Amino acid sequence: MAASSSSDAGSHELQKPYPEVVIAALPNQNTGEEVDDEYHDFNRGHTRNDQVDMGRMGKVQELRRNYRPLSAIAFTVILQGTWEVLMTATTQGLTDGGVAGLIWSFIWTFIGFSFVMAALAEMASMAPTSGGQYHWVSEFAPPRFQKSMSYFIGWMSTLSWQAGTTSGPFLVGTLIQSCAIVMYPSYTPTNYQGTLMVIAVTVIVWALNVYGTKTMPLVQNIMLVIHVCGFLAIIIVLWVLAPRNSAKTTFTQFTNEGGWSTMGLSLMVGQISAIYACICSDAAAHMSEEIKDAGITVPRAMVSAYILNGALGLVFLISYMFMMTDVDAALHHPTYYPHIWVFRQAVSSGGVAALNVIPTILIFAGTVSFNLSTSRQTWAFARDHGLPFSSWIGHVSPSLQVPANAVTVTSAITIALSLINIGSDVAFNAIISLNVVSLMITYVFSIGCVLYRRIQHPELLPKCRWSLGRWGVPVNIGGFLYSLYAFFWCFWPNATPVTAVDFNWAVVMFVGVAVIAAVDYAVRARHVYKGPVVLVEGWKGE
Repeated sequence: MAASSSSDAGSHELQKPYPEVVIAALPNQNTGEEVDDEYHDFNRGHTRNDQVDMGRMGKVQELRRNYRPLSAIAFTVILQGTWEVLMTATTQGLTDGGVAGLIWSFIWTFIGFSFVMAALAEMASMAPTSGGQYHWVSEFAPPRFQKSMSYFIGWMSTLSWQAGTTSGPFLVGTLIQSCAIVMYPSYTPTNYQGTLMVIAVTVIVWALNVYGTKTMPLVQNIMLVIHVCGFLAIIIVLWVLAPRNSAKTTFTQFTNEGGWSTMGLSLMVGQISAIYACICSDAAAHMSEEIKDAGITVPRAMVSAYILNGALGLVFLISYMFMMTDVDAALHHPTYYPHIWVFRQAVSSGGVAALNVIPTILIFAGTVSFNLSTSRQTWAFARDHGLPFSSWIGHVSPSLQVPANAVTVTSAITIALSLINIGSDVAFNAIISLNVVSLMITYVFSIGCVLYRRIQHPELLPKCRWSLGRWGVPVNIGGFLYSLYAFFWCFWPNATPVTAVDFNWAVVMFVGVAVIAAVDYAVRARHVYKGPVVLVEGWKGE
């Protein structure tokens, strides 16, 4: 019995709006037990367990399952890139909290997000689909809200990942410009140059993700090695050559450069840097239909990647904060990247450029992975008729076995948004700020829905091979509350008093996207969007 079939649902079955999926009867279907895995479809790369899961969800296997356990872990590790994010995106944390604030906020954020990650991992085992959060909401929400809530979360998830995909090429471009500034101090970067770099990076990413998907698992494994070796190289150089703070300063010196009324409030505002470093565990879930034996491999990859990235991130952050001997000078460096200032205290200009190549390469690799995950989530939502032009976006190339149109749409959106940066970097930053806040609301809804199902109708939850068991309710409660807490703080500006430059435009973008989604629902989607739950085995309409 599927999770979405419940006693409070009506007795009549809704006519399914999509073609029926013919799946052979298999043993142990939906029992949570391992089935005989000697079966293997050499054309698509899936196992009997994958076929059981896809059959329960009413989905056709259209993509090739190229990813194995190691490459699935590598994919998630590189996309999250925790220590790289802590290096390149900690301006807000340094402004509001300082060196000690960043360290302690990362620790409590990592602990809080562990509940979120565990809840998402279990749902990824229950329903291993590229749709992720909107599919889980559709399955686990109260029946009368399944359609509207899943549609809203589908839009939020799609726009969140699209906005996040735009930030990767932007980071790569500005890191390249930073090297130019270090080597040629007279160079003055311009917005249009940054946009051209974003376009160039995006075109390369598009080509790799359309024509190079078969080699991506190998590339991800290589990047995992670079991820660890690059971490070691930078840590060793900093500890050997850079001047450093005392332990007392590093762990107890808090700063409030944002002008907030109390240090505690400043810390709450500054924790967004740590939050940004811990998000996107659900990336592996959006690749579920390309990962072999996804029902167990995906949650294991999520947990393993989170632990590995958290450990590397904490060691790197503590080391980095030891070397942050002058926060004000670092924040006002001509490149606007504090880590460039830290590098310069240890090595020559040439050495800075060489060290900066490491995060640039890894963030580029993360951008490739981000585009992959985003395009799969977008493709899945289009497959369920959640987006305009769904038929075209949801098409899979038969020869490539890749949702090439979704990759093209994702890349086109990145390029279109980058053009805004030419006229106003404030507007551009406003759009990419949508990434974190929208992702948080998808976590709130999906975890909240599975918590509802677990409390109200636990017998209707699908059995899974990676289960929280008796810890399900407390972990879901912890994940739900932490996601709600993080969602609240994502709207706060960096400093006060607030100007147009300092204003956190996420609230405007969030409401704007919600309005656009509501209009699309009223005009188009309510007639065609039923939600993925209508294909789930055993589902009955209200």
